[in-house]
Amino acid sequence: MIWRTDRRGLLKAGGAAVATLALGPKMAWAAMGDTLRIRMAGDYQVIDPFGEIGELDDIIPRCTTVTLVRVGDMRDGNLLSNYAAEKIGWASPTTIAFTLRDNLTWTNGFGPVTTADVKYSFERIAGSDSAWAYQFDQLDHVEIIDDRNGVLHLKEAYAPFMITALPYYAGHLVCQKAVEAAGGSFTNKAPAECGPYLFDSWEQNQKVTLKANPDWKGEPVAFQTIEFFIVPDDQAALLAYEADSFDFTRIGVSGLRSIKNALPAGAALIEAPSTTYTWLTVNQNAEPLKDLRVRQAIQYAYDSDAVLEGAYDGAVGRSAGVIQPTSPFARARNIIDKRDVAKARELLKEAGAENLTLTLIALNDSTSQTVAQIIQASLAEAGITINIQSTDEAAYWSVGDKTAGDGYKSIELVLMSFAGGIEPTENLVWFLPDQIGVYNWSFFDSAEYADLYHKVQLETDDAKRKEMFNRMEDLMEESGDFVFICFTPYIALHKADLKPVILADGHPDPTRFTKL
Repeated sequence: MIWRTDRRGLLKAGGAAVATLALGPKMAWAAMGDTLRIRMAGDYQVIDPFGEIGELDDIIPRCTTVTLVRVGDMRDGNLLSNYAAEKIGWASPTTIAFTLRDNLTWTNGFGPVTTADVKYSFERIAGSDSAWAYQFDQLDHVEIIDDRNGVLHLKEAYAPFMITALPYYAGHLVCQKAVEAAGGSFTNKAPAECGPYLFDSWEQNQKVTLKANPDWKGEPVAFQTIEFFIVPDDQAALLAYEADSFDFTRIGVSGLRSIKNALPAGAALIEAPSTTYTWLTVNQNAEPLKDLRVRQAIQYAYDSDAVLEGAYDGAVGRSAGVIQPTSPFARARNIIDKRDVAKARELLKEAGAENLTLTLIALNDSTSQTVAQIIQASLAEAGITINIQSTDEAAYWSVGDKTAGDGYKSIELVLMSFAGGIEPTENLVWFLPDQIGVYNWSFFDSAEYADLYHKVQLETDDAKRKEMFNRMEDLMEESGDFVFICFTPYIALHKADLKPVILADGHPDPTRFTKL
């Protein structure tokens, strides 16, 4: 959420000092030139593609390693282009042949990037317990022809494979020899890099710095240094941007109208539909929520209009699922699409759950906290007391993680937001049964959903695919485990003499930022 009264007056009166406090004492403000300064909402945690979690986890490997292909700006149609692959294409409905460029070299003396690295990178994730294993569901194996030539063999014909598996996340290549020497995995420092940038330094929860790779032989980069500044709150980030502390920042949607009316000097505004979907998770495994009627009461008591107006400035409509409304596969409407507090109270009475008290976990940024507070107020009208548990990003992602203990079994309500993909299966995969304790925090467990998910990957008729996708979203809502909130528009500010590249999941690709 962005509170905007007279921000310019605030800056004149000492906004630079406010921004300094927001950024922390160790952050220097470099003038734009050879340095690109980007604000991130959270610090990175794991840059091994096997275990990536947050946004910066994906962005750093995008800069320090390569993928076979890459996707262009979402505003230009998400066009695919070759990257590490000099040549790549479908050799048959189930095989993709590729030839690696001959000028890619690993750091630390590990030699050229080879087909063996591609095989190792993909097969270590395929069929594993990595959250990104779904990207390689259809991969059977990688055939090595020689050091530069190989073939990806799929189990079945799956046309979206090129766009869902290869350009990001699990598609980032790692060096087989280096990773094996490091014990098979890594966390916050890669044992070998081959991209246009190299990891330089990290000031935890403050700043990550990358430097241009002197051995990079690919497309030249526009900046010698990239600095990622960690500023969780959109309000603080906007203040800091206006105080010239960085060149690019994503901002919250709540103050969009006022920002458009008073655009900072020398700034350009990006306003575009996004694939980032937000919803309320209702955990059916938690004791107070085991009764479907209780979960449905929450769905009826939820006040969508209040949330969209109060937290998103009325700039976005309610979502009807996890497939973005700009997609031809989007569901037309929610099953419960009108608020009915009386119905909610009736369901709670039938379930013997009157005077219910629940805990809602939400990130500590302004938008999330505003949404949580409006949910708290709206559910109170139905007789449900909500205690809000505010948490930072690092702690947040462990609450539903089964590897962190048994706490994931008893969480009650969680406000969640995921960066979606171009292909709808990328948004729906997180709610499969095998994602319980990973990213399926509602314990939604539907055999019909799982069956449809696997069938829709192989279906080629778009009308049939839409019917299957919409049924999957019906099943989600009918379970009572989900309250769909919205798809957050992508809103960002950047220096007018900078041309950013934004991917479909809303993540910037700093390697392709250019100067105008």
